[in-house]
Amino acid sequence: MSTAPNSGGTGGTESTGTADGTAPTARTAPTAEAAHAAPTAQTAGAAHAAPTAEAAQAAAQAAPRGPVDSSRIPRFAGPATFARLPRLDEVGRTDVAVVGVPFDAGVSYRPGARFGGNAIREASRLLRPYNPAQDASPFALAQVADAGDIAANPFNINEAVETIEAAADGLLDTGARLMTLGGDHTIALPLLRSVAKKHGPVALLHFDAHLDTWDTYFGAEYTHGTPFRRAVEEGILDTSALSHVGIRGPLYGRGDLTEDEKLGFGIVTSADVYRRGADEIADQLRQRIGDRPLYISIDIDCLDPAHAPGTGTPEAGGMTSRELLEILRGLASCNLVSADVVEVAPAYDHAEITSVAASHTAYELTTIMSRQIAAGRAGR
Repeated sequence: MSTAPNSGGTGGTESTGTADGTAPTARTAPTAEAAHAAPTAQTAGAAHAAPTAEAAQAAAQAAPRGPVDSSRIPRFAGPATFARLPRLDEVGRTDVAVVGVPFDAGVSYRPGARFGGNAIREASRLLRPYNPAQDASPFALAQVADAGDIAANPFNINEAVETIEAAADGLLDTGARLMTLGGDHTIALPLLRSVAKKHGPVALLHFDAHLDTWDTYFGAEYTHGTPFRRAVEEGILDTSALSHVGIRGPLYGRGDLTEDEKLGFGIVTSADVYRRGADEIADQLRQRIGDRPLYISIDIDCLDPAHAPGTGTPEAGGMTSRELLEILRGLASCNLVSADVVEVAPAYDHAEITSVAASHTAYELTTIMSRQIAAGRAGR
């Protein structure tokens, strides 16, 4: 890998910001390779070990370290962390941990989501530090860092689920919120288990073409089509505050809807979004969720295949990327405690359409969490 050109012997700059969201200042950075080395994997755990609670507390007052400055080091140079942010082991602590889970052994149709996290990271090179839609600089308001990948056994789903849960526990124990990049939707179950240990049963907004509340596939309880039935059965979801968004397409029978309703889910179809508009849908969801701790799980196939062809089980008639982003922005007042974006399968993508949509989706979710963290510290 060649390094980016520089003048006067220095590389680019990294932007840093203050916790109150003021404009970032410049920090001298090394060349593209040294700006931050590529995340390294380790078996059965987070790629970058979570810092101890003591280390996290000691570093809590430090100004957030932002992404590599793309005006000094080209976006296409150097390794891809999410939004070109520092690695977790470079900052010692983080408020929002962006973590990949390269696991897709739970899929029922096209595989390949194990490569989704890194595809999203690559597409996220284009993200910039200021989010005008939310009038916020998320990487200056709170420390956001790339925590690498959780390496899970691809040949044993039950073991993988346990590994993901344990790694998520370790990150959440430091006080961080999770922005997880999948991976197939199986991973939502262990992530919800971990979040519920911290917050109790959580509200859930599930963006998807499919219900994902079926009982089993081929007798298997843990698949990408079953996580939310398991979560309800385990008591880790607040069944008064559950909703699917973007549902569409053929089902096995009307009983699928009946069973889903019994579990406590409301349904917003993709046709509802089209007819009623993003603002009205966001208002409906806010009323359903209230101030409960909220987890948002987004299967990228909630988008129409025109906007997200790179996924395992595409369905015609989905939302646009604009509709998804606008709904998420309308949820900024909700108490978002963690989130995931899953089912990006880059082998079926074209010109990174899906990965770009997923990276912007994760960016909006990260912005919401960063704003809330900064507001909490300011006593608002």
